[in-house]
Amino acid sequence: MTIELCKVLIVDDELLIRQGIKHYIQWEEEGFEIVGEAANGQEALSMIEAMHPHIVMTDIVMPVMDGEELTKIIRTIYPEIQVIILSSFGEFDYVRSTFQQGVTDYILKPKLEGTLLLKALQNAAAKIPSFQLVKTNQAEEISAFAYIKKWMAGYCVETDKKEIQTAFPYQAFFILNAQFKRGMEKSGDSKAAAQQYLQEHLPDSLVFLIQSSDKEAGFLINIDFLHEKHLWLSAEQIAARQPEWSWSVSHPFLEVNQVKHRYEQQSAALKKYFFYFPDQTFFHSDWLPPIEPDKSFFQITAFTDKIKRLQWDDAIENLLMHVDKLSKDYTSDIQEFKRFLSNIIFNVTLLAGDLGYENTKFNKDKYGCFASIDNADRADEAVRQLTNFLTDMKQTFQSQPAGKRDPGIKKIMNYIDLHYNQPLTLTEVANHFHFNPSYFSTYFSTHSREGFSEYVTKVRIEKAVDLLKQMHISVSEISGKVGYTDHSYFCKVFKKIKGMSPSTYRKKFFL
Repeated sequence: MTIELCKVLIVDDELLIRQGIKHYIQWEEEGFEIVGEAANGQEALSMIEAMHPHIVMTDIVMPVMDGEELTKIIRTIYPEIQVIILSSFGEFDYVRSTFQQGVTDYILKPKLEGTLLLKALQNAAAKIPSFQLVKTNQAEEISAFAYIKKWMAGYCVETDKKEIQTAFPYQAFFILNAQFKRGMEKSGDSKAAAQQYLQEHLPDSLVFLIQSSDKEAGFLINIDFLHEKHLWLSAEQIAARQPEWSWSVSHPFLEVNQVKHRYEQQSAALKKYFFYFPDQTFFHSDWLPPIEPDKSFFQITAFTDKIKRLQWDDAIENLLMHVDKLSKDYTSDIQEFKRFLSNIIFNVTLLAGDLGYENTKFNKDKYGCFASIDNADRADEAVRQLTNFLTDMKQTFQSQPAGKRDPGIKKIMNYIDLHYNQPLTLTEVANHFHFNPSYFSTYFSTHSREGFSEYVTKVRIEKAVDLLKQMHISVSEISGKVGYTDHSYFCKVFKKIKGMSPSTYRKKFFL
């Protein structure tokens, strides 16, 4: 049995009329619920988009947007919504015009009372495709839906154990969650079709629609454990019929008041499942492939060193091998995965500039690539953005024979990269390369776009970040390994560059 109250939106610029309508009938007992009120047609359109009512009751004469215009828009954009017109005696021409737009019924305000209102609502509900109105003799189901509505809204509801057992008579609860795939074309009312299929194929069960929007749907299913596999197969059949949606079934749970938490948990899991397995339409955690344990971190220093030596193919191949492992871990955070890809692009673009390549184009293009990665619905789509960007950079830079930078600065940078853990002063490095210290300072900043001290600090801090990934090395040891004799000074410099202390950085990104 599928339970859903019929959702009604009231639109009238007179507050007293709206208040009166709410008290004419026992809404939930009759199978209806008021999901909102609006004072004009413009307000109503915003609420329709957010609340998805089945029925709109609207006045004719209102400021900003009247009922006639509202009806025309509803008929065009939301043809499944039934419209009931509220009018006065002198507004017959308006009523006739709205009937030409296909309204369901009209009620004269002076004659408005409970029996007439209920009859109009019932007539309208009967015209809604694939919807069955909850009748007054279904008190247990109405009670169950009322409980669910409050739990989903976040209320802590006091419950009587016997009453809960009556409302939810079966042993276990499951969440069936569906999310629409961006870019796909919808085929009919998928949620209604899913409801009908579940109702027909899951006897001895209760099915409640607990979430409904253009992008997502959620059902709470109360069923006995012995029918669990039957539920999985039914959900898989629904997914096969509606491939424009991704579907998943949760593990069973025993306490129905956990419905909000369980739904949110399942919804978040489904987002990850679809992101990492975009060609699959149905997911159950028991059917997902095992994750290979991989505690290794990507060695960004080794990656950039290969690019410095112009070993682009090697660097990209190693990177994509690591990315491939990440893209199979469907438990990992999607935003963290995307940040990793974007950080690679940022670092490579920065490095290319440091190496003397002309990278103005890529400095501009990277922002579009960041946006594409951030908006990607699929892991392979995000990876493709990274791969295309790096391949384009490789081809462009390999066509520049020697780069535009003085080769001497590359030797100096390579020297710093090899000796960063030793005391490095400008004078000592200048003497090593047979420069006058004053001239060396000017030479370095001219060809590297940053001063000698700034560059040495940057190298040391990036090396420190790599060492922070190795949990057995303490922060104080790391400070010495990257050339700092004063631990507190190292922490101060690290925080200035990374915005947080080394210990906090380790906890945030590597624990």
